[in-house]
Amino acid sequence: QVQLEESGGGLVQPGGSLTLSCATSGDSISTYGMAWFRQAPGKGREFLVGISWIGVRSDYADSVNGRFIISKDNVKKTIYLHMRRLKPEDTAVYYCAARPGGLASSGYEVWGQGTRVTVSS
Repeated sequence: QVQLEESGGGLVQPGGSLTLSCATSGDSISTYGMAWFRQAPGKGREFLVGISWIGVRSDYADSVNGRFIISKDNVKKTIYLHMRRLKPEDTAVYYCAARPGGLASSGYEVWGQGTRVTVSS
């Protein structure tokens, strides 16, 4: 059974940086596509970027392109989201997600509990 656990959220000032981690478990995780989503207060869930364990990456959402970077550590079975030049509009709960069958922008079936990021002075 695949499980995900995010960490690394918190309060950061505008212009600051933060790195989120998604620790994964499950024997079949290497066959899953991974992604980061976020949900801002009062808004729907937004796909940010996806990655496969062999390193294929999707395009970034326009809202984060050039500021966020996804990476992975196959040994630690962990996905990261490196966020920089953070803006107040980046305030949201950030979710790690996994889908069987590889990388895509939809069809994610396994979700972490989320980690909250607040960008405020």
